[in-house]
Amino acid sequence: MTGRTRLPNRRFSETFAFECNGLRYVAAISRFADGRISELFLNNHKGGSHADANARDAAIILSFALQFGADIAVIRRALSRDSRAEQVVRSVRRSIC
Repeated sequence: MTGRTRLPNRRFSETFAFECNGLRYVAAISRFADGRISELFLNNHKGGSHADANARDAAIILSFALQFGADIAVIRRALSRDSRAEQVVRSVRRSIC
């Protein structure tokens, strides 16, 4: 594993909203200089709920993984499936990747 790539203290972020399985989210992403996603902030419309906490924690884990050199495409293929093994975040993918 590579060392962590530190991000500038000030950086541009893209913010957008989306809905998945009846839950509304607001996401903000930042990118490395080469255009790859470097971090994700994610909040659910039900602040303080388990869905909100899980979304925020997943975003933190993703951000650290990306900053340590993980490939977002590999992570996405492994995690973005529902109980029927179908992709559930197509709209998010089109927005950020």
